[in-house]
Amino acid sequence: MSFGKLYGLTDNPRSIPILVAAKANQLDLELVETEGNVSAAFNQSPEYTKFNPLGKIPTFVDAHGFVLTEAIAIAIYVTSQNEKTTLLGKTKQDYASILRWMSYANSELLPRVGGWYRPLIGKDPYNKKTVDDNSKAALKNLSVLEAHLTVNTYLVGERLTLADIYAAGLCTRAFSLVLDKEFRSKNIAVTRWYETVINQPVFKAVVPNPVFAEECVKYTPPKKEEKPKKEEKPKQEKPKKEQKPKADAVDDEEDDEPKPEPKPKHPLESLGKPNLILDDWKRKYSNEDTRPVAMPWFWEHLTPDEYSLWRVDYKYNNELKLTFMSNNLIGGFFARLEGSRKYLFGAASVYGWNSDSIIRGAFMVRGQDHLAAFDVAPDWESYAFTKLDHTKEEDQKLIADLWAWDVPIVENGKEYPWVDGHVFK
Repeated sequence: MSFGKLYGLTDNPRSIPILVAAKANQLDLELVETEGNVSAAFNQSPEYTKFNPLGKIPTFVDAHGFVLTEAIAIAIYVTSQNEKTTLLGKTKQDYASILRWMSYANSELLPRVGGWYRPLIGKDPYNKKTVDDNSKAALKNLSVLEAHLTVNTYLVGERLTLADIYAAGLCTRAFSLVLDKEFRSKNIAVTRWYETVINQPVFKAVVPNPVFAEECVKYTPPKKEEKPKKEEKPKQEKPKKEQKPKADAVDDEEDDEPKPEPKPKHPLESLGKPNLILDDWKRKYSNEDTRPVAMPWFWEHLTPDEYSLWRVDYKYNNELKLTFMSNNLIGGFFARLEGSRKYLFGAASVYGWNSDSIIRGAFMVRGQDHLAAFDVAPDWESYAFTKLDHTKEEDQKLIADLWAWDVPIVENGKEYPWVDGHVFK
Protein backbone atom coordinates (compact mmCIF):
# COMPACT_ATOMS: atom_id res chain seq x y z
CA MET A 1 0.00 0.00 0.00
CA SER A 2 1.25 3.47 -0.88
CA PHE A 3 2.35 5.47 2.14
CA GLY A 4 1.62 8.72 0.36
CA LYS A 5 2.82 11.26 -2.19
CA LEU A 6 5.68 13.72 -2.00
CA TYR A 7 5.41 16.75 -4.25
CA GLY A 8 9.01 17.71 -5.00
CA LEU A 9 11.99 16.99 -7.25
CA THR A 10 14.53 14.16 -7.32
CA ASP A 11 17.43 16.63 -7.13
CA ASN A 12 15.81 19.19 -4.85
CA PRO A 13 17.93 19.57 -1.68
CA ARG A 14 14.88 19.59 0.61
CA SER A 15 13.22 16.64 -1.15
CA ILE A 16 16.27 14.36 -1.05
CA PRO A 17 16.37 13.79 2.77
CA ILE A 18 12.67 12.86 2.81
CA LEU A 19 13.14 10.33 -0.01
CA VAL A 20 16.17 8.87 1.83
CA ALA A 21 14.18 8.58 5.07
CA ALA A 22 11.42 6.75 3.18
CA LYS A 23 14.00 4.33 1.74
CA ALA A 24 15.45 3.74 5.20
CA ASN A 25 12.00 2.72 6.46
CA GLN A 26 11.08 0.85 3.26
CA LEU A 27 8.04 3.07 2.73
CA ASP A 28 6.32 3.27 -0.65
CA LEU A 29 6.49 7.03 -1.10
CA GLU A 30 5.43 8.25 -4.55
CA LEU A 31 7.36 11.27 -5.86
CA VAL A 32 5.21 13.68 -7.87
CA GLU A 33 7.65 15.78 -9.88
CA THR A 34 6.76 19.41 -9.14
CA GLU A 35 8.59 22.53 -10.22
CA GLY A 36 10.67 24.40 -7.66
CA ASN A 37 9.36 27.68 -9.07
CA VAL A 38 6.47 28.88 -6.88
CA SER A 39 5.16 30.95 -9.83
CA ALA A 40 4.81 27.89 -12.08
CA ALA A 41 1.30 27.18 -13.32
CA PHE A 42 0.88 23.93 -11.39
CA ASN A 43 2.31 25.38 -8.17
CA GLN A 44 -0.31 28.15 -8.26
CA SER A 45 -3.15 25.90 -9.39
CA PRO A 46 -6.08 25.18 -7.03
CA GLU A 47 -5.08 21.50 -7.22
CA TYR A 48 -1.77 22.24 -5.48
CA THR A 49 -2.46 25.35 -3.40
CA LYS A 50 -5.16 23.44 -1.49
CA PHE A 51 -2.19 21.44 -0.07
CA ASN A 52 0.40 24.21 0.05
CA PRO A 53 -1.03 27.76 -0.20
CA LEU A 54 2.44 29.21 -0.91
CA GLY A 55 3.06 26.88 -3.86
CA LYS A 56 6.39 25.71 -2.45
CA ILE A 57 7.95 22.26 -2.37
CA PRO A 58 8.16 19.75 -0.77
CA THR A 59 4.61 18.89 0.29
CA PHE A 60 3.52 15.52 1.68
CA VAL A 61 0.04 14.02 1.33
CA ASP A 62 -0.52 10.60 2.88
CA ALA A 63 -2.83 7.86 1.64
CA HIS A 64 -5.60 9.04 3.98
CA GLY A 65 -5.39 12.72 3.03
CA PHE A 66 -3.14 13.96 5.87
CA VAL A 67 -1.18 16.95 4.55
CA LEU A 68 2.15 18.19 5.82
CA THR A 69 4.36 21.02 4.58
CA GLU A 70 7.83 22.18 5.65
CA ALA A 71 10.76 19.87 4.93
CA ILE A 72 11.91 19.27 8.52
CA ALA A 73 8.41 18.30 9.67
CA ILE A 74 7.95 15.93 6.72
CA ALA A 75 11.38 14.31 7.21
CA ILE A 76 10.72 13.67 10.91
CA TYR A 77 7.22 12.33 10.25
CA VAL A 78 8.45 9.91 7.58
CA THR A 79 11.37 8.76 9.76
CA SER A 80 9.15 8.25 12.82
CA GLN A 81 7.03 5.65 11.00
CA ASN A 82 9.55 3.05 12.18
CA GLU A 83 9.30 2.90 15.96
CA LYS A 84 12.65 1.10 16.17
CA THR A 85 14.54 3.60 14.03
CA THR A 86 17.88 4.85 15.30
CA LEU A 87 17.80 7.83 12.93
CA LEU A 88 16.05 9.96 15.56
CA GLY A 89 18.56 9.16 18.32
CA LYS A 90 18.28 7.22 21.55
CA THR A 91 17.58 9.96 24.08
CA LYS A 92 15.68 13.23 24.32
CA GLN A 93 19.02 15.01 24.17
CA ASP A 94 19.84 13.17 20.92
CA TYR A 95 16.47 14.14 19.44
CA ALA A 96 16.90 17.80 20.42
CA SER A 97 20.41 17.81 18.94
CA ILE A 98 19.10 16.28 15.71
CA LEU A 99 16.51 19.06 15.46
CA ARG A 100 19.23 21.60 16.18
CA TRP A 101 21.42 20.51 13.25
CA MET A 102 18.48 20.10 10.88
CA SER A 103 17.38 23.65 11.71
CA TYR A 104 20.92 24.93 11.32
CA ALA A 105 21.26 23.34 7.88
CA ASN A 106 17.83 24.60 6.85
CA SER A 107 18.21 28.20 8.00
CA GLU A 108 21.96 28.88 8.06
CA LEU A 109 23.45 26.68 5.34
CA LEU A 110 21.02 26.26 2.46
CA PRO A 111 19.96 29.94 2.16
CA ARG A 112 23.63 31.01 2.12
CA VAL A 113 24.95 28.43 -0.34
CA GLY A 114 21.82 28.92 -2.44
CA GLY A 115 22.41 32.66 -2.49
CA TRP A 116 25.95 31.88 -3.65
CA TYR A 117 25.28 29.45 -6.51
CA ARG A 118 21.79 30.35 -7.75
CA PRO A 119 22.85 33.67 -9.37
CA LEU A 120 25.89 31.94 -10.90
CA ILE A 121 23.71 29.45 -12.78
CA GLY A 122 21.04 31.96 -13.79
CA LYS A 123 18.36 30.99 -11.25
CA ASP A 124 18.43 34.42 -9.59
CA PRO A 125 19.53 37.89 -10.80
CA TYR A 126 23.30 38.27 -10.60
CA ASN A 127 24.84 40.89 -8.34
CA LYS A 128 28.54 40.43 -7.62
CA LYS A 129 28.43 41.95 -4.13
CA THR A 130 25.44 39.80 -3.13
CA VAL A 131 27.13 36.65 -4.41
CA ASP A 132 30.40 37.52 -2.63
CA ASP A 133 28.55 38.27 0.63
CA ASN A 134 26.66 34.97 0.46
CA SER A 135 29.81 32.98 -0.34
CA LYS A 136 31.59 34.47 2.68
CA ALA A 137 28.60 33.77 4.92
CA ALA A 138 28.30 30.22 3.57
CA LEU A 139 31.96 29.46 4.22
CA LYS A 140 31.71 30.91 7.71
CA ASN A 141 28.64 28.79 8.50
CA LEU A 142 30.27 25.69 7.03
CA SER A 143 33.25 26.28 9.30
CA VAL A 144 30.91 25.55 12.24
CA LEU A 145 30.36 22.08 10.77
CA GLU A 146 34.08 21.67 10.11
CA ALA A 147 34.92 22.42 13.74
CA HIS A 148 32.20 20.08 15.04
CA LEU A 149 33.10 17.23 12.67
CA THR A 150 36.80 17.49 13.42
CA VAL A 151 36.06 15.96 16.81
CA ASN A 152 32.88 14.04 15.92
CA THR A 153 32.28 11.39 13.29
CA TYR A 154 28.62 12.35 12.83
CA LEU A 155 26.55 15.39 13.74
CA VAL A 156 24.86 13.60 16.66
CA GLY A 157 26.26 10.61 18.52
CA GLU A 158 28.41 7.89 17.01
CA ARG A 159 26.09 6.72 14.27
CA LEU A 160 24.14 8.07 11.32
CA THR A 161 21.01 10.07 12.19
CA LEU A 162 18.41 12.09 10.33
CA ALA A 163 20.52 15.18 11.06
CA ASP A 164 23.29 13.81 8.82
CA ILE A 165 20.88 12.75 6.07
CA TYR A 166 19.08 16.11 6.14
CA ALA A 167 22.20 18.30 6.21
CA ALA A 168 23.98 16.25 3.54
CA GLY A 169 20.90 16.36 1.31
CA LEU A 170 20.82 20.13 1.60
CA CYS A 171 24.51 20.28 0.62
CA THR A 172 24.28 18.19 -2.58
CA ARG A 173 23.97 21.13 -4.98
CA ALA A 174 26.59 23.11 -3.10
CA PHE A 175 29.15 20.30 -3.48
CA SER A 176 28.29 19.96 -7.16
CA LEU A 177 28.58 23.68 -7.94
CA VAL A 178 30.65 25.75 -5.49
CA LEU A 179 32.29 23.56 -2.82
CA ASP A 180 35.09 22.66 -5.18
CA LYS A 181 38.33 20.75 -4.95
CA GLU A 182 40.07 23.65 -3.18
CA PHE A 183 37.32 23.86 -0.55
CA ARG A 184 37.38 20.09 0.01
CA SER A 185 41.15 20.05 0.49
CA LYS A 186 40.85 22.71 3.19
CA ASN A 187 37.76 21.26 4.90
CA ILE A 188 38.69 17.62 5.32
CA ALA A 189 36.28 16.87 8.18
CA VAL A 190 33.17 18.19 6.37
CA THR A 191 34.23 16.40 3.19
CA ARG A 192 34.84 13.12 5.04
CA TRP A 193 31.45 13.38 6.71
CA TYR A 194 29.64 14.24 3.47
CA GLU A 195 31.28 11.35 1.58
CA THR A 196 30.39 8.98 4.44
CA VAL A 197 26.71 9.99 4.36
CA ILE A 198 26.22 10.00 0.58
CA ASN A 199 27.80 6.55 0.32
CA GLN A 200 25.24 5.01 2.67
CA PRO A 201 23.12 2.52 0.65
CA VAL A 202 19.84 4.30 1.49
CA PHE A 203 21.28 7.63 0.31
CA LYS A 204 22.78 6.16 -2.86
CA ALA A 205 19.37 4.65 -3.68
CA VAL A 206 18.12 8.25 -4.04
CA VAL A 207 21.29 9.98 -5.28
CA PRO A 208 23.25 7.23 -7.06
CA ASN A 209 25.88 9.48 -8.67
CA PRO A 210 26.55 12.59 -6.59
CA VAL A 211 28.63 15.21 -8.40
CA PHE A 212 31.72 16.94 -7.01
CA ALA A 213 32.77 20.25 -8.55
CA GLU A 214 36.37 20.50 -9.66
CA GLU A 215 36.14 24.29 -9.78
CA CYS A 216 33.53 26.70 -8.46
CA VAL A 217 30.99 27.45 -11.17
CA LYS A 218 31.57 30.86 -12.77
CA TYR A 219 29.00 33.41 -13.80
CA THR A 220 28.47 33.72 -17.53
CA PRO A 221 26.57 36.90 -18.45
CA PRO A 222 23.79 36.43 -21.01
CA LYS A 223 24.63 37.45 -24.55
CA LYS A 224 23.33 40.84 -25.54
CA GLU A 225 21.08 40.95 -28.57
CA GLU A 226 22.76 42.74 -31.43
CA LYS A 227 20.86 45.77 -32.66
CA PRO A 228 20.32 45.92 -36.41
CA LYS A 229 22.88 48.20 -37.98
CA LYS A 230 21.69 51.27 -39.82
CA GLU A 231 22.44 51.31 -43.53
CA GLU A 232 25.29 53.67 -44.17
CA LYS A 233 25.64 55.67 -47.33
CA PRO A 234 28.67 54.69 -49.34
CA LYS A 235 31.50 57.12 -48.67
CA GLN A 236 33.61 58.53 -51.42
CA GLU A 237 37.07 57.09 -51.29
CA LYS A 238 39.86 59.55 -50.61
CA PRO A 239 43.23 58.98 -52.16
CA LYS A 240 45.35 56.96 -49.84
CA LYS A 241 48.45 58.46 -48.35
CA GLU A 242 51.62 56.46 -48.62
CA GLN A 243 52.11 54.69 -45.34
CA LYS A 244 55.48 54.90 -43.70
CA PRO A 245 56.89 51.66 -42.25
CA LYS A 246 56.52 51.52 -38.47
CA ALA A 247 59.88 51.83 -36.84
CA ASP A 248 58.80 49.86 -33.82
CA ALA A 249 57.19 46.95 -35.69
CA VAL A 250 60.11 44.64 -34.99
CA ASP A 251 60.18 45.74 -31.38
CA ASP A 252 56.47 44.97 -31.04
CA GLU A 253 57.03 41.45 -32.26
CA GLU A 254 59.93 40.98 -29.90
CA ASP A 255 57.91 42.30 -26.97
CA ASP A 256 55.10 39.79 -27.45
CA GLU A 257 54.55 37.78 -24.26
CA PRO A 258 55.82 34.22 -24.54
CA LYS A 259 53.12 31.60 -24.89
CA PRO A 260 52.53 29.61 -21.71
CA GLU A 261 54.26 26.28 -21.66
CA PRO A 262 51.96 23.31 -22.18
CA LYS A 263 50.85 21.60 -19.00
CA PRO A 264 53.19 18.66 -18.32
CA LYS A 265 51.65 15.29 -18.96
CA HIS A 266 51.33 12.68 -16.24
CA PRO A 267 54.21 10.17 -16.51
CA LEU A 268 51.76 7.26 -16.70
CA GLU A 269 50.04 8.75 -19.76
CA SER A 270 52.88 7.35 -21.89
CA LEU A 271 51.65 3.82 -21.12
CA GLY A 272 48.72 4.35 -23.46
CA LYS A 273 45.16 3.10 -23.22
CA PRO A 274 44.88 -0.21 -21.31
CA ASN A 275 42.62 -3.10 -22.24
CA LEU A 276 41.04 -2.99 -18.76
CA ILE A 277 39.41 0.42 -18.42
CA LEU A 278 39.76 1.48 -14.80
CA ASP A 279 36.39 3.24 -14.75
CA ASP A 280 34.68 -0.07 -15.61
CA TRP A 281 36.09 -1.61 -12.44
CA LYS A 282 35.27 1.47 -10.37
CA ARG A 283 31.64 1.28 -11.47
CA LYS A 284 31.50 -2.45 -10.74
CA TYR A 285 32.94 -1.90 -7.24
CA SER A 286 30.56 1.01 -6.55
CA ASN A 287 27.37 -0.67 -7.75
CA GLU A 288 27.77 -4.32 -6.75
CA ASP A 289 28.35 -6.25 -3.53
CA THR A 290 32.09 -6.46 -3.05
CA ARG A 291 32.73 -10.12 -2.22
CA PRO A 292 30.06 -12.06 -4.13
CA VAL A 293 30.00 -9.97 -7.33
CA ALA A 294 32.69 -7.29 -7.64
CA MET A 295 35.76 -9.30 -6.60
CA PRO A 296 35.12 -12.29 -8.91
CA TRP A 297 34.70 -9.78 -11.76
CA PHE A 298 37.96 -8.11 -10.76
CA TRP A 299 40.06 -11.29 -10.81
CA GLU A 300 38.48 -12.34 -14.09
CA HIS A 301 39.24 -9.06 -15.86
CA LEU A 302 42.51 -8.02 -14.19
CA THR A 303 45.34 -7.54 -16.68
CA PRO A 304 48.50 -7.93 -14.58
CA ASP A 305 50.76 -6.73 -17.41
CA GLU A 306 48.91 -3.38 -17.28
CA TYR A 307 48.29 -3.00 -13.54
CA SER A 308 50.13 -3.83 -10.34
CA LEU A 309 48.70 -4.38 -6.84
CA TRP A 310 50.09 -2.77 -3.70
CA ARG A 311 49.54 -2.98 0.03
CA VAL A 312 49.87 0.45 1.64
CA ASP A 313 50.71 0.91 5.34
CA TYR A 314 50.98 4.13 7.30
CA LYS A 315 54.46 4.34 8.82
CA TYR A 316 53.57 6.18 12.01
CA ASN A 317 50.67 4.25 13.53
CA ASN A 318 52.17 4.78 16.99
CA GLU A 319 51.39 8.50 16.64
CA LEU A 320 47.70 8.01 15.81
CA LYS A 321 45.21 9.13 18.47
CA LEU A 322 41.46 9.35 17.78
CA THR A 323 40.20 7.02 15.05
CA PHE A 324 38.10 9.67 13.30
CA MET A 325 41.21 11.86 13.04
CA SER A 326 43.08 8.91 11.54
CA ASN A 327 40.29 8.60 8.98
CA ASN A 328 40.61 12.32 8.23
CA LEU A 329 44.31 11.65 7.57
CA ILE A 330 43.35 9.12 4.90
CA GLY A 331 40.87 11.59 3.40
CA GLY A 332 43.53 14.26 3.14
CA PHE A 333 45.99 11.84 1.51
CA PHE A 334 43.35 10.79 -1.03
CA ALA A 335 42.53 14.43 -1.81
CA ARG A 336 46.19 15.06 -2.65
CA LEU A 337 46.22 12.02 -4.98
CA GLU A 338 43.72 13.73 -7.28
CA GLY A 339 46.30 14.19 -10.07
CA SER A 340 46.58 10.40 -10.43
CA ARG A 341 42.86 9.59 -10.32
CA LYS A 342 42.91 8.18 -13.87
CA TYR A 343 45.61 5.68 -12.92
CA LEU A 344 44.62 4.53 -9.41
CA PHE A 345 41.96 2.65 -7.53
CA GLY A 346 42.16 1.67 -3.89
CA ALA A 347 40.77 1.75 -0.40
CA ALA A 348 42.36 2.45 2.96
CA SER A 349 40.86 2.04 6.40
CA VAL A 350 41.39 2.64 10.07
CA TYR A 351 41.42 -0.48 12.24
CA GLY A 352 41.46 -0.63 16.03
CA TRP A 353 40.53 1.83 18.74
CA ASN A 354 41.33 5.34 19.91
CA SER A 355 45.06 5.55 20.75
CA ASP A 356 45.62 2.06 19.32
CA SER A 357 44.84 2.03 15.62
CA ILE A 358 46.35 1.08 12.27
CA ILE A 359 45.94 2.57 8.80
CA ARG A 360 46.16 0.00 6.00
CA GLY A 361 44.92 -0.22 2.43
CA ALA A 362 45.34 -1.84 -0.97
CA PHE A 363 45.71 -0.18 -4.36
CA MET A 364 45.52 -1.09 -8.01
CA VAL A 365 48.08 1.01 -9.93
CA ARG A 366 48.58 1.54 -13.66
CA GLY A 367 52.00 0.17 -14.55
CA GLN A 368 54.40 -1.92 -12.51
CA ASP A 369 55.75 0.73 -10.12
CA HIS A 370 53.91 2.81 -7.55
CA LEU A 371 56.09 5.91 -7.50
CA ALA A 372 54.74 7.80 -10.54
CA ALA A 373 51.17 7.41 -9.29
CA PHE A 374 51.73 8.34 -5.65
CA ASP A 375 54.34 11.07 -5.69
CA VAL A 376 51.72 13.63 -6.72
CA ALA A 377 50.84 13.65 -3.01
CA PRO A 378 53.48 15.45 -0.90
CA ASP A 379 52.92 13.06 2.03
CA TRP A 380 53.29 9.82 0.04
CA GLU A 381 56.55 9.04 1.84
CA SER A 382 54.58 8.64 5.09
CA TYR A 383 53.37 5.31 3.70
CA ALA A 384 55.14 2.02 3.04
CA PHE A 385 54.35 0.24 -0.25
CA THR A 386 54.54 -3.54 -0.66
CA LYS A 387 53.96 -5.09 -4.06
CA LEU A 388 51.47 -7.96 -4.06
CA ASP A 389 51.32 -11.05 -6.26
CA HIS A 390 47.95 -11.57 -7.95
CA THR A 391 48.65 -15.32 -8.30
CA LYS A 392 49.03 -15.91 -4.53
CA GLU A 393 45.88 -16.84 -2.62
CA GLU A 394 47.01 -14.99 0.51
CA ASP A 395 47.48 -11.77 -1.49
CA GLN A 396 44.12 -12.19 -3.18
CA LYS A 397 42.48 -12.62 0.22
CA LEU A 398 44.29 -9.58 1.61
CA ILE A 399 43.01 -7.38 -1.22
CA ALA A 400 39.46 -8.66 -0.84
CA ASP A 401 39.56 -8.08 2.92
CA LEU A 402 40.90 -4.54 2.55
CA TRP A 403 38.34 -3.64 -0.10
CA ALA A 404 35.31 -5.34 1.47
CA TRP A 405 35.62 -3.72 4.92
CA ASP A 406 33.91 -6.66 6.63
CA VAL A 407 36.71 -8.38 8.57
CA PRO A 408 39.33 -7.27 11.10
CA ILE A 409 43.07 -7.34 10.46
CA VAL A 410 45.66 -9.08 12.63
CA GLU A 411 48.91 -7.34 13.49
CA ASN A 412 51.55 -8.97 15.73
CA GLY A 413 48.99 -11.55 16.81
CA LYS A 414 46.45 -8.89 17.86
CA GLU A 415 43.12 -8.48 16.12
CA TYR A 416 42.08 -4.95 15.13
CA PRO A 417 38.42 -4.37 14.11
CA TRP A 418 37.51 -2.22 11.10
CA VAL A 419 36.43 1.31 12.09
CA ASP A 420 36.10 3.53 9.02
CA GLY A 421 37.73 4.13 5.67
CA HIS A 422 37.88 5.86 2.32
CA VAL A 423 37.71 4.59 -1.26
CA PHE A 424 39.80 6.29 -3.94
CA LYS A 425 37.94 5.93 -7.21
